[in-house]
Amino acid sequence: MRFAGQVAILASLFAIVTVAAELLGAVNLGTALGIGQIAFALALVYLLLRR
Repeated sequence: MRFAGQVAILASLFAIVTVAAELLGAVNLGTALGIGQIAFALALVYLLLRR
């Protein structure tokens, strides 16, 4: 998978998880962004280890 594809996956995952957390009742946007960061980090580790 190319670098641009990996960046697109990570960015879209961050956005989707952040919006989902907000819709599912996160206390505020900061909490939703924190959950998005955790998902981003997990996906990044997966992509790095998969190589």
